[in-house]
Amino acid sequence: MKNYIRDNRSERGMTQDDLAEALGVSRQTIISLEKGRYNPSLELAFKLAAVFGCRIEELFDPEEE
Repeated sequence: MKNYIRDNRSERGMTQDDLAEALGVSRQTIISLEKGRYNPSLELAFKLAAVFGCRIEELFDPEEE
């Protein structure tokens, strides 16, 4: 599943550390998410959307690999 986490993070001038802290996860989790090695739990997906002020559907595209 393609995601737009890195794009959203960069647009907001956030580092991986900033995002990790805002979500209560490790920087390694952010790295894995951005590289597509890990799909987030539903809870984490909602937290990501809240941090970025968008809908989950705007962060993840299940049609693309």
